[in-house]
Amino acid sequence: MLLAALRVALVALSLALDVFAVSVGVGIRGVTRPAMFRIGASFAAAEVSMNLIGAGIGSVAGRAIGGVAAYIGFAALVGVGAYMIAEALREESQGFDLSRGWGLFTASLSISLDSLGIGFSIVYIGVPLPLTLAAIAVASVASTMLGLGFGKRLGAGIGERAGLIAGIVLIATGIAFAALKYFRIE
Repeated sequence: MLLAALRVALVALSLALDVFAVSVGVGIRGVTRPAMFRIGASFAAAEVSMNLIGAGIGSVAGRAIGGVAAYIGFAALVGVGAYMIAEALREESQGFDLSRGWGLFTASLSISLDSLGIGFSIVYIGVPLPLTLAAIAVASVASTMLGLGFGKRLGAGIGERAGLIAGIVLIATGIAFAALKYFRIE
């Protein structure tokens, strides 16, 4: 039970750091209170939706290719983490408003791509899906609000490092989950 709670917390934290990074960047520009709630709801919905899609794909793949599917899911986590690190290290300025419309959709989709990989592996890490999705939603909204609220004070440098840290956490999580499965530690 404690190990399952730790796994849920690791997944939620790794996703929350990416959401936090994007939120800090948006917060630096300043957003209204209604925009904060709109962004928080959008980010949380994207994170949960992509996890559900990933879990569905993972479940189908598990039936089709057996135990290897779990390792593919864990490899996807590592790959997504590496992608997040590359994105965090690349310096590009955002040319459109990330608090509404197309900009918000694009930001929500970009931060939720890692959730697809995590959702794929969720079915293999031994955690209850509803609890995990609830934890991800809460962590996403909380990290969005924190990132937006503290964006001006934290500055762009911290926001970029948060994305880098999220990538490292995802890689470590993927490797740790693979090791736990390989050594049959539940």
